[in-house]
Amino acid sequence: MKHILKLDPEYYEAIKSGIKIIELRLYDEKRRKINIGDTIDFYKQPELKEYITTEVTDIIIEKSFEDILNKFTIEELAGNCVSKEELKSALNRFYSKKEQEELGVIGIKIKLI
Repeated sequence: MKHILKLDPEYYEAIKSGIKIIELRLYDEKRRKINIGDTIDFYKQPELKEYITTEVTDIIIEKSFEDILNKFTIEELAGNCVSKEELKSALNRFYSKKEQEELGVIGIKIKLI
């Protein structure tokens, strides 16, 4: 199955360069449909004209983003564009603690194809 996700330019470039290999999202209804072997087209915001295609190689389900942040390096999660604390803060601003507790979070491990 093919999925489409949007990324801010810095995260897009980190995936494109092969450094960032895990995309973090809330484990909501849309993300529950993602499986190992699926493909994801990541579109670069804001224009959404440029995209890269990846294959899902693993799925990591946790209760919070902090759980995933403790298991992987910042390079794997965000490339070199932010620190772990900055990423954690951004994720917690975008997805509330309540949402994380109710739905869980997903780390989508990917490789470029």
